[in-house]
Amino acid sequence: MTDLRGKTLLVTGASSGIGQALCDLLVDRGANVLGVTRRPSALSENVSPIVADLTQREQVSAIFQGLGKIDGLVNCAGVAYLSRIIDGNPADWEEMWRVNVMALTLCCQLSLKHFPVSGGRIVNVSSMSGHRVPPSGGFYAPTKFAVRAITDALRAELKSVQSPIQVACVSPGFVDTPLLDQYFRGREESLTQTRAAMKMLDARDVAWAVLTILEAPEHVEIGDILMRSADQRM
Repeated sequence: MTDLRGKTLLVTGASSGIGQALCDLLVDRGANVLGVTRRPSALSENVSPIVADLTQREQVSAIFQGLGKIDGLVNCAGVAYLSRIIDGNPADWEEMWRVNVMALTLCCQLSLKHFPVSGGRIVNVSSMSGHRVPPSGGFYAPTKFAVRAITDALRAELKSVQSPIQVACVSPGFVDTPLLDQYFRGREESLTQTRAAMKMLDARDVAWAVLTILEAPEHVEIGDILMRSADQRM
């Protein structure tokens, strides 16, 4: 088991949902937690803020300017709109692509030079929508398929240069976080029905899965954890 005490972890999307739950667990483990957010006042106690808007590439790059050594990166930030291919708003597509794909990929790339020679771990919080396209998948699902491909590509590239850095995904189904409210905007009645029909995952459930990867023994590499509520059909 990898001891996280004294380790430095960088977490995006740190002020709400899965990111906030993970920061709380990491602080409890004795880690030094750097939280990337647009709302530093919403960060949990003992999380060091890094203020950035992940839709802006220059602000993503600025996260890593002057950053010291880190032992792990967890990309929790994400945007989810129900925006269909046939009639969705391209502005929604662009925002999802910028945050879910471009910012995540750039964080992965720029973090690499900040890991110690002994390595570390990168975990990308993806989605079950990166493994199958649900009926309401719209443009959100393609962004999560991209996250899975980026994770696999990065893992292969790191192995090709004998880097000890490991890369993993966690792919949850419905998680009851503010992101879900964003996804169901304009369909609040449908969200109410969905909540009544199933006990969804909690943000802390997913955070524990991320923690499992971060705390795994150094010789254990986890590629992806697929998880859903027992009540969720697909």
